[in-house]
Amino acid sequence: MHKPGYRFLMAMIIFLLGFTVVSHAQGSTPHFKVIAFYTSRNDLAHISFVHEANNWFPKMGPIYNFTYDSTNDWSKMNDEFLSKYQVVLFLDTRPDVPEQREAFEKYMKNGGAWMGFHFSGFALTPSDFPQNWDWYHNEFLGSGQYVSNTWRPTSAILRVEDSTHPATKDLPPTFKSSPNEWYRWEKDLRKNPDIKILLSIDSSSFPLGTGPKLYEIWHSGYYPVAWTNKNYKMLYVNMGHNDIDYENKTNKELSFQFANETQNKFILDALIWLGSTDKNSKKK
Repeated sequence: MHKPGYRFLMAMIIFLLGFTVVSHAQGSTPHFKVIAFYTSRNDLAHISFVHEANNWFPKMGPIYNFTYDSTNDWSKMNDEFLSKYQVVLFLDTRPDVPEQREAFEKYMKNGGAWMGFHFSGFALTPSDFPQNWDWYHNEFLGSGQYVSNTWRPTSAILRVEDSTHPATKDLPPTFKSSPNEWYRWEKDLRKNPDIKILLSIDSSSFPLGTGPKLYEIWHSGYYPVAWTNKNYKMLYVNMGHNDIDYENKTNKELSFQFANETQNKFILDALIWLGSTDKNSKKK
């Protein structure tokens, strides 16, 4: 049996070791810095996601060693401001001012990293968000214009298309997503040699959507929901539309994107890949 003095000494050693580890973690230099741009207006489902993201990512930062800032001031999309960050996020929209678009394209072509969610890929002519940015929608995303969507927001079974990518290598072959409004695109990404599809909707999801409009219920087809362009360090994910109680006019949030452990792992692994300093990682 150990004497009381021995037990006290061991307890002090364990405490000091724990204090040292915590102090080191708190004082360590962030591995990379993230800036999220958002607009957060009009659609309550998109606004809900923006609020959720701006609450969730700061909590993940200390755990995964990155800092997270966000802004709805798109005028900050300039060379000087972007140079302070290793990763840019578009939470709900895209820049529309020519100078801001030029700054973002330059940032990406000079080795910057980007992740876009859901509505950031949207473009439809005519609409409030027309397809008038060819580099972004046709070359960078490769998807072209939005064509249609499912309704209501529902969960889907997602299939991993490439299990070797850093964002997907630790995922199961299929997993159930958070409820989402799923998009269909103008261009077939499978035919684009620059695009690597990472996740798609598994056929076991069909029928996908509940209506009431029949054309918003998908029964077959191929639908990519996450992909990367091999020429850039980027990743687009279609997730980012929460379910809202519009019908009963309560506008209550009925679902959340970050309430899904597996989907969260995918997003975090993708973010860590984007924030890595490996110059060859964009070719993964």
